[in-house]
Formats: sequence, C-alpha cells, structure tokens
Amino acid sequence: MKSITSSANPLYKELKQLATSAQARRKAGRTLLDGIHLTESYLQHGGKPELCVASETALGNAEAAAVIRQCQAGAVQCVVLPDGQYQTLSQVEHGVGLLFVIEAPQAAAPAVLTQSAVLLDNLQDPGNLGSILRSAAAAGIKQIYCSTGSASAWSPKVLRAGMGAHFILDIFEGVDLAALMSATLVPVFATSSYATQSIYQADLRAPLAWLFGHEGQGVAEDLLQLAGQQVVIPHRGQMESLNVAAAAAVCFFEQLRQTS
Repeated sequence: MKSITSSANPLYKELKQLATSAQARRKAGRTLLDGIHLTESYLQHGGKPELCVASETALGNAEAAAVIRQCQAGAVQCVVLPDGQYQTLSQVEHGVGLLFVIEAPQAAAPAVLTQSAVLLDNLQDPGNLGSILRSAAAAGIKQIYCSTGSASAWSPKVLRAGMGAHFILDIFEGVDLAALMSATLVPVFATSSYATQSIYQADLRAPLAWLFGHEGQGVAEDLLQLAGQQVVIPHRGQMESLNVAAAAAVCFFEQLRQTS
C-alpha cells in the first residue's frame, strides 16, 4: 500500500476537502464512506470504491485488513495514513480506521410514481434523513425522492445514519415534488395532526407514497394539498407530535404489517 505522511500531499489535501466541505463533495461528485460497517456493506452490495484509505492502526485490525485485501484484489487503489492524519478525515469515534471514496450516485428521477415511495420535502437534519432511509429499506420501500433544499442524501453524516440503506435504495435528489405528485399513479399519504382518519384505519395494502416535510415547518402547504390522503398517528401523553423519523417508521411498518 502507498503510504502518505505529508500534510502537503495533493491526495491528502483532496481527501481533507471531501471530508470537511459539502461544496467540495458536490463539485467532485464524490463522498466518503466512513467506518467498517459502511465499507463492508458497500462491497457486499457490489460497489467498487475509487479509493480505500486506512490508518496505520487499521492494518492490524482483522476486519479492516480483510476489506483492504478485497479492495486490492479488485485493483482498487489503497493508501495508508498516520493515525493523526487519518483522524482529521474521519468523524467516527473509536473506529477501526477505514474509509472509502466513492462516486455519489446521481440518478434521474422517473417522471411518474408507480410504486411505493417516500417523498421528502425540505428535510434538513442528516440524522433524520439517514434514519428514514434505514427504515424505508427495512420496510421494503425502494424509492426515495428528496426535494431541492433537503439535506444531501450522500453526505457522510446521512450515510452513517443510514447504516448501509443507501446501497439498496434508489435515491433521487433535487426533485420537483409538486410535478411528481401531480403525475402519480399511486396515492400519496401525508401525516397531519388535524386528520380525522387514523393510520391504523387507513387501507395501506396497495402501493402508495409517503410525504414528509421539514422538521419544524412540516410539509409545504401546496404539497399537502396535492396529497390525496391525510392520516394521523395516535399517541398519548402531552407531546404535540413525533419526530419526523419516528413518524416515518410508524407509517412504513404499518404499511408492511398490512401487506404481510
């Protein structure tokens, strides 16, 4: 493996930009998979990274060494950094010291909704977005549509929260949700505390799309009007509402329960 020890090395500078700058990631069309779980998941689902980066400590870790060997067998460039330099790239605490550089997929969104999907309007928090992706994948929902203004689905923070869900989903970003909803062939459901129908009373057995919005402001009013169905998630206690990621999980798994 090639060893990089100088902070002035051009490749190290490039890696540092990718690790610290969303603008640099967008411009390069690349992102980082940080940690052993994401790197193993990516390889498991047939991905081939552009670059494998390891810390010196990682070379002595059995799991990390196995990933490195798999990359080398696939002719992937691998580099090793001193632990201190590696830590400036990684946001994983107590990790094994391994990350991938990959191309961030930018697929064109279908013009018409024909299968179960998740529509996200201006969702801001990376942790919420990653959690929703993880729940959707676990519930068997494959398509995710993110509006302009939503958190970047392929940012390192969202990737960590998604725990590998990205690699089994079709994720579309910068989507005009109003146009998509206007042409949908499946019903669109939105949650609302003002709805009269409980999610547990709704018929969720056919393909449908779930619409969720900004953590504080909720779904934009024009989009809410386009949703054909509004349902409420019953809850007890004095909390006004659920966190958007928790609400999404309830919806996805009630749909799964009804279709199982």
